[in-house]
Amino acid sequence: MSVKYGKFELPRTITVDKQTASPTYARFIAEPFERGFGHTLGNSMRRMMLSSLEAPAIISVRIEGIPHEYMAIEGIIEDMTNIILNFKGALLRKLPMAEEAYSREPRFITTTLEVTQDMLDQNKGQYDVTLGDVIKEGEFEVVNPDFHLFTVTKPMKRQIDLRIAFGRGYVPSERHVVRDKASDEILIDAAFSPVRLVNYYIENTRVGQDTDLDRLILEVSTDGRITATEALAFAAQIGRKHYEVFDQVEGDMLNFDSGDGDDEADHDDIIDKLCLRIDEIELSVRSTNCLSGANIETIAELVSIPERKMLEFKNFGKKSLNEIKAKLQEMHLHLGMDLNKYGITQENVREKIRQWQDERKKSKKDSLKDEE
Repeated sequence: MSVKYGKFELPRTITVDKQTASPTYARFIAEPFERGFGHTLGNSMRRMMLSSLEAPAIISVRIEGIPHEYMAIEGIIEDMTNIILNFKGALLRKLPMAEEAYSREPRFITTTLEVTQDMLDQNKGQYDVTLGDVIKEGEFEVVNPDFHLFTVTKPMKRQIDLRIAFGRGYVPSERHVVRDKASDEILIDAAFSPVRLVNYYIENTRVGQDTDLDRLILEVSTDGRITATEALAFAAQIGRKHYEVFDQVEGDMLNFDSGDGDDEADHDDIIDKLCLRIDEIELSVRSTNCLSGANIETIAELVSIPERKMLEFKNFGKKSLNEIKAKLQEMHLHLGMDLNKYGITQENVREKIRQWQDERKKSKKDSLKDEE
């Protein structure tokens, strides 16, 4: 038995602001949501991205000949306390694949660091040891290989052992569970969370006559151990995994209205958009001039053109094409639309739009007369 529920407005796609996107930052836009759902989903996604994503981090350091962290080291400017603090800034990337023989046990990386007199002479008597010198080839990709660890002033050769684990959030050193810990192995705090900042904003958006729906904007910044897109995708799957438990609650299934009864309103909304002139939407001057040069006056003329044909226009490049595609996506339109169900073809599009514009003007005049 199923219970009939009304239609919920849901986004068809999630767009990414490609102009500001980078490997560590992305701005995602999803619309429309029913009023209030923007905050519900935005806050939950933010919390999951900040607290629930996994990444590798160094949990212990051992340097040959150094029994504890409260001492100075001959031939090294920094004391051991500062060196430990620097190791906390190491950023390592690895996404364990399901096909691999995967274990939650920590991994070990052992490196013999040798600094010769020639290396010191080439660097004016001081050699900066970086993360790339300590972690070279292996199963982990070093995101910040130039990150400074310590400065050597005398020739030296020492073995450095690192213990690397996967985890979530921030874990202080006393909470690490370490087997076979060496007496001179120093446990350190680990910041496993690869997400640095998540902001979300809610704006009003419109569908048909409804102007109070939610547009959700998510801004995600990571430290490079995962990308912003991976962060959003992983958080969505974590949320879905946790919602599965509530499927055990027995009750009637909900059957949601698809909104087919609103075809007339949707039809009018599409026609309103198709009748818009190019200069009525927010495009850059360059893109507007390119469309004007191609003799494209209305949105209907624009969306009836296939994407591949757009690049054939004079002075029209990929940057302008991406801007136009993004703007049309905001309007729930796209290039190369089939407008036959509205009686529009590429041959009659201009004539048909003029007819609709005239009908709307006449209808508006008639309604004004009735009010008088």
